[in-house]
Amino acid sequence: MDQPLKSPAQRALQDAFHRLFEMSRTEPAATLELRLDRLKRLRAAVSENEARFEAVISADFGHRSATETLIAEIMMVLSEIKHAAKHLKRWMAPQRIPTTLQFAPAKNRLLPQPLGVVGIIAPWNYPLQLTLAPAVAALAAGNRVMIKPSELVPRFSALLREVIAQKFDAGEIVVTGIEEEIAKAFAALPFDHLLFTGSTRVGRLVAEAAGRNLTPVTLELGGKSPAIIDRSADLNQAAERIAYGKLLNAGQTCIAPDYALVPQASVQDFAGKLQGHMRRMFGTDPDNKDYTSVVSDRHYARLEGLVADAAAKGAAVMQAARPDDAAWKARRKFPPTVILGATPEMAVMQEEIFGPLLPVMGYTNAAEPIAYINAHDRPLALYWFGKDNAARDEVLARTVSGGVTVNDCLFHFAQINQPMGGVGASGTGAYHGEWGFRTLSKLKPVFYRSPFNRLADLYPPYGTKIARLEKLMRWMS
Repeated sequence: MDQPLKSPAQRALQDAFHRLFEMSRTEPAATLELRLDRLKRLRAAVSENEARFEAVISADFGHRSATETLIAEIMMVLSEIKHAAKHLKRWMAPQRIPTTLQFAPAKNRLLPQPLGVVGIIAPWNYPLQLTLAPAVAALAAGNRVMIKPSELVPRFSALLREVIAQKFDAGEIVVTGIEEEIAKAFAALPFDHLLFTGSTRVGRLVAEAAGRNLTPVTLELGGKSPAIIDRSADLNQAAERIAYGKLLNAGQTCIAPDYALVPQASVQDFAGKLQGHMRRMFGTDPDNKDYTSVVSDRHYARLEGLVADAAAKGAAVMQAARPDDAAWKARRKFPPTVILGATPEMAVMQEEIFGPLLPVMGYTNAAEPIAYINAHDRPLALYWFGKDNAARDEVLARTVSGGVTVNDCLFHFAQINQPMGGVGASGTGAYHGEWGFRTLSKLKPVFYRSPFNRLADLYPPYGTKIARLEKLMRWMS
């Protein structure tokens, strides 16, 4: 932390961190009133600039559906702020903890305290929501915050930096630059907690850098989230809901269904219904304002490569248009794609897709989807469709994932009273609502001794009093 950094940008980053760090150690913990005021200012920063955020996010993507930005970003952040403000007084209150009988009549309390300085490394796919939702938790817990936005959304990053600087002192929240040298130095700072949302590959690097400072991390990663279509499912309903979950934000969603496991006899029927719902929702015109662009030419080319690889290895590809069609490519709109006959050796089944492609795999018995999922990294999300409760519970009991939505997609993420987090390669730790407050607080246990307690009997010289105390403790144990 005290080694000199080479560039002016790195020195500025270190200076900003030192300021936050020193204030977190020397100033009293933020009161309820101050925390509520910070949440109020954050809400104003968002609500007063809704149209500007919508415009810059769309510009960074090439085109971003205004409705998706409103629902999946702006409204979710405002809901997080409202929920935290409503419940913050209760979250901050010391919690009564039972006292072990032999130490009565003493009392125990659990005191939530700010950790200090929380770092947030944000992704590009939902830049507002996945930057500010963790910040809500950090501010509610009384922390100071440093945010590093993604380099893939430079217009958004500049606007966020502007509006945060207007509402907050540099001793409360700092939004850094997005240069590569900043990204490398950021995770190496000795934060009191670091939150990262992004790919598993980069998550490993972030965890490694944070580990050198013993910085605890919350990693929201990704992976291949399966959708299981049970034999008892309404095939048309499942296809419609998976089409929406897959194509929201053009599939650039960490909890999007990444592939579908369908009874073999229903594969063709399901694929036809899925493609029909995709066409109904988003049409076949690349100028459709409801359909979002792929964020960059590099990501578009990667998706083209996944489709080409699958086709070369025998998959049947169903598309509304060819992705090399000039009208689609110029707008970086990747046509919704269904891949039939996907096999494990295809690249599309080996890496997270993060785009509007859905491989469909058939199965012949109920044990196969469970075995396939358990043979791979644990996913961030799992989706199950059907009416057979026993089959549902079997899948829930025998698979481990970050979260589950039954008979729909994505919506477990929107449950503010539930934690959101991954497991294994899909992440570690969780936040949302009170879970975020607890993650970013130190829940400090405090024991208050009573003057009437006989703890002095433990002190030497031991003699016969220890024998009496031992007999009592054995009886109580």
